[in-house]
Amino acid sequence: MQLYGSITALATPFTAAGDIDHSAWERLLQAQLDAGTQGVVVAGSTGEAAALFDEEYDQLLRSAVAFFRGRIPVLAGTGQSSTAKTIRCNRRAAELGADAALVVTPPYVRPTQAGLLAHFRAVADGGGLPVVLYNVPIRTGCDLLPETAGALAQHPGIVGIKEARGDAERMQALLSLRREDFCVLSGDDPTASRAMLAGADGVISVASNVVPATMRRLCDLARGGDAAGAQVEDAALAGLFHFLGVEPNPIPLKALLQLNGIGDGLRLPLQPLSSAHAAQAERLLADIRSLEQRSRVVAA
Repeated sequence: MQLYGSITALATPFTAAGDIDHSAWERLLQAQLDAGTQGVVVAGSTGEAAALFDEEYDQLLRSAVAFFRGRIPVLAGTGQSSTAKTIRCNRRAAELGADAALVVTPPYVRPTQAGLLAHFRAVADGGGLPVVLYNVPIRTGCDLLPETAGALAQHPGIVGIKEARGDAERMQALLSLRREDFCVLSGDDPTASRAMLAGADGVISVASNVVPATMRRLCDLARGGDAAGAQVEDAALAGLFHFLGVEPNPIPLKALLQLNGIGDGLRLPLQPLSSAHAAQAERLLADIRSLEQRSRVVAA
């Protein structure tokens, strides 16, 4: 298994009644495959994992594994506040056929760096899946420091990191610590191009839910060292990247997906996009469709 390029942190479509919209889910998976997405994450934070019941989690992961049939890696979001619960979730994801586990730093409990070392090593030892570390301090309340990530990268069962901090210094520190079979992935769409031009292996993206072909093109250019071409694509995506941050993820994303016929809402306590941003979402939809059409023509 290799993790690189454009990897989509999949949203979970719901019906107006709040159930999983399985038809919309299948259309979302097909759109990713058709556009050349190089990996997916099921039930991460963008997928509203905290709002899913165990049986729903199982259904989503099982169906994604069956749909992709090994053509691209399927990562399962498994991180919990407890090490023992994370290990149990990893084992369940392994039984369902996931290729790897995306394991966020334990939210809310704010472990020390020594605690993070012990946590991730225990998960890698006992969880039954390759582990991709996930650092997103703004959501979890703790920061996996580069020296800690570097120590974890020596573990054979820990195969990469998704770093959601967007500062160039953090990315450079991680790139200097990695080994050959340990991937460094951006978790921040607005700075992903810069990260890949600096040597990062790819991005786990929110935006690629709605612009999968364009994100694949951006990744190909940036990973290929074409700074000028990547800058053009990055600039074209800037408005979308900004919009996806106007309210907490995945609220703006879900609004765009809904306008595009994929799903019909969120689960409490998340609320629909506020009316102040509704017109912007509608304007962006035309831009998104134009970008995707252009990217597919270029790819062909």
